[in-house]
Amino acid sequence: MAPVMQGAEPFSAAGGPEGVLVLHGFTGNPFSMRGLAERLAEAGHTVELPLLPGHGTAVEDMIETRWADWSAAAEAAYSDLAARCPSVAVAGLSMGGTLSCWLAERHPEIRGIAVINPLVEPATDDLVAGVQSLLDAGTQVMDGIGSDIALPGASELSYPGTPVAPLLSLFDGVAGVAAELSSVRCAVLLLSSRDDHVVPPSNGDLLAASVSGPCERVWLERSFHVATLDYDREEIEGRTVAFVGRVTAASLS
Repeated sequence: MAPVMQGAEPFSAAGGPEGVLVLHGFTGNPFSMRGLAERLAEAGHTVELPLLPGHGTAVEDMIETRWADWSAAAEAAYSDLAARCPSVAVAGLSMGGTLSCWLAERHPEIRGIAVINPLVEPATDDLVAGVQSLLDAGTQVMDGIGSDIALPGASELSYPGTPVAPLLSLFDGVAGVAAELSSVRCAVLLLSSRDDHVVPPSNGDLLAASVSGPCERVWLERSFHVATLDYDREEIEGRTVAFVGRVTAASLS
């Protein structure tokens, strides 16, 4: 396995009894969420931002990984954090948002999830068939999806390509999460970019319409998909810190 890229390292911070698990996206790494994780730590929370399997090194390392690997890593990180903190929230970008929903479906004790442009809408049959045809033809890595950012000069530090078999596995994982969204009963902060070239805003529409808990949706008017590194970064960080503080403190009172 290739060494971890500089800036892609996981992040941990010891703080108070309110824990926050922060999750990055598909082909990305903690770089895209580090600013948010640091703001949460500055607010006094115990924070974990893991590097998901196959990410943050070289795209070749990701080819053999699947949804089961990323979800297992998220589950392990949550379990470790929950063992130390009586009150836990989860925040995620893109596939990190998918994993946030997956955890909330499995763990009703989670106090809230803050999701930025989450992927929760099942892929169309045509899209799945198209990606499968690439794999059948021997293509292991297709064009990359990273750094969809409006801010000039900003970059996500993501992989330049998208591994095909893992993408198909992600589609399967998303379909499973979508089917169980009504079991999400915790508070949800949904941050949606109106102009997203990776995950259409219809994903947010589905999430808001499907969860059973209270959902606050905030539209990000100036940012593309990787909004945590874009023009609306400060608003995302400020709203997420306030949301996490509110939902985690309520459970400790």
